[in-house]
Amino acid sequence: MAKRVAIVHDWLTNMGGAETVVLELHKMYPDAPIYTSVFDSAKMPAFDGMDIRTTWMERVLPKFIRYKHVLWPVLRAYAFRSLDMSEYDLIISSSGAEAKAVRKAPGATHISYCYTPTRYYWSHYDEFKREFNFGPLSWLIRPFIPLFVRWMRHLDLQAASGVDQWIAISHDIQKRIKRYYHRDSEVIFPPVDVEKFAPKPGEKYERDGYIIWGRHVPYKRFDLAIEACNQLGAKLTVVGSGPDTGRLKKLAGPTITFTGRVSDDELVHLAHTHRAFLFPGEEDFGIAAVEALAAGVAVIAYKKGGALDIVTEKTGVFFEEQNTKSVREAIETLETLLIRGQDCSEVANRFASNRFEKNLLNLVRGHQK
Repeated sequence: MAKRVAIVHDWLTNMGGAETVVLELHKMYPDAPIYTSVFDSAKMPAFDGMDIRTTWMERVLPKFIRYKHVLWPVLRAYAFRSLDMSEYDLIISSSGAEAKAVRKAPGATHISYCYTPTRYYWSHYDEFKREFNFGPLSWLIRPFIPLFVRWMRHLDLQAASGVDQWIAISHDIQKRIKRYYHRDSEVIFPPVDVEKFAPKPGEKYERDGYIIWGRHVPYKRFDLAIEACNQLGAKLTVVGSGPDTGRLKKLAGPTITFTGRVSDDELVHLAHTHRAFLFPGEEDFGIAAVEALAAGVAVIAYKKGGALDIVTEKTGVFFEEQNTKSVREAIETLETLLIRGQDCSEVANRFASNRFEKNLLNLVRGHQK
């Protein structure tokens, strides 16, 4: 008898690396419904026509605050726990928050593909406590955060105990799963569309200057890339947008160019025409860095987090300290090296979508024996 499969994801409100994983899971299990807390269909055209099933949060919460995820961890945990999953033999949760809280039927298997143990309870609790913003009520709520988090950590550990098999997106996340959930895990890197970025055979590319792309948020440290290139007088192309864009533009000197959001084809073209990709943030994995390698572009990365799984001495340069001086020195070091685009592309192939599918299917088959 064929196994009945369900896919569960924290929320579907904007496209990112995690949502790409869900799309890949859907390709592997096209008949499996996708359960999620809330779904903003207008922003998620890639999911048109799929069997998306939301929790009661979609019906109860007013639309103007429904997608402010930082406000609803408690509701989200209970919403996932309340889902009736009794008809499924295999549940695959795609989670960095509360989706793993779903309850399986006796004899069923729950495999959790983990982007990180819930940040605001564990690895980034201090940052969450410092930056928490509930508008004019923040001053009233902030003193109660430690009590709230203590309670939610207990619920999070309960949810973690219901998972049969953990999968980590990187070796850094594997360590976090062990540290916070006291569980072993397998590492399966997330799928990256490396073919889209691959240089065309026989085509020559004029590469000049540096590039960085992604959502403009403080933790990605675009500011370090801008400041280092300001000091060197080096060309830097900044792709994308986000809440930090205004601040970043104020930091930029005359050699810094902002493109805003661009199409996939334009991003590929930009990648092919730059010498190196700057990766100054600490990421759980780092899909953008893999995309750059796939385009034959060297990567200059902060030596921490997911970058350790991606960058090698043949494909780029690490810097040890997360400051402007270290980024500047890494750029200067790269200028003395000969890094071959072919080596970069070969390393990127380790993260191709077909590798993800093969490794995940092998793991699932192991649980079916």
